[in-house]
Amino acid sequence: MNKLPKRFLIFHNPQVGKSEELAQEISQCLRTKYALSAECITPVTMEDGPELEEIDLLLAVGGDGTMLRAGRLGARFGCPVFGVNLGRLGFLPQAQLDDWPEAISRIVSGDFWLEDRMMVVSKHWRDGICMSRYHALNEIVVTRGALARPLRLEARIDSSPLTTYMADGLIISTPTGSTAYALAAGGPILPPDLRNLMMIPIAPHLSIDRAIVLAEGTTIDITVYTDHEAILSADGQTEIKLQDTDRVQVRASDRSVSFVRLQDRSYFYRNLTARLVFKEHGPN
Repeated sequence: MNKLPKRFLIFHNPQVGKSEELAQEISQCLRTKYALSAECITPVTMEDGPELEEIDLLLAVGGDGTMLRAGRLGARFGCPVFGVNLGRLGFLPQAQLDDWPEAISRIVSGDFWLEDRMMVVSKHWRDGICMSRYHALNEIVVTRGALARPLRLEARIDSSPLTTYMADGLIISTPTGSTAYALAAGGPILPPDLRNLMMIPIAPHLSIDRAIVLAEGTTIDITVYTDHEAILSADGQTEIKLQDTDRVQVRASDRSVSFVRLQDRSYFYRNLTARLVFKEHGPN
């Protein structure tokens, strides 16, 4: 039996149309119909919001980008996350716009299950100093800047040399991220409950052009060699400029995200075909 959530934090993105209006509507429903605690918050007001250690469930209103932000926040404080989709694709949110009243009814009665998803963490090193550290749910990406010139990226796996890529970049993806940027770069689709890392080159030239699937305990080191701009990003929501000989280290994070799920456990494959709109081909 799941713990019945009593304290909700509703995370919405003002840049997503109708998100604030819907967040307020859900908040009012939780407070008046179910006599539960509910408060709305945005990425801007998050720092001045309530203590997340006191929240039972983080409810994200928006698209996949909002879910990524809410997921990282929930992972940080051990709070499960549920999503109501207002975006275009909606791989991560569970409920669609018209479904939220029924979804809320099931959640407050404990009729749900929790799906744990792994995260990755990156460290940016320069001259032996750690410059930054980021946790990501989808991927860590090292890529070129505005100039259409490839980078030279020396990749090591657990300190052993793998190869040096000439490419526009490298994606280090989780199974969650396998349906995001990694898929666009030609990577495989992995079930979300797996705990593997993937390394996918972006537009490689005269180097390994296939994705590599790695064990959860693997550490990946990427040394950047470039005479122009290079960028490190986490979930496409941070942008750190890299310099020649900077090193990015990526491994599985000690944090994980718990998504609240209402469908049966085979939902992923049904959603996958619906989102990607696979076409069935008849005989030639």
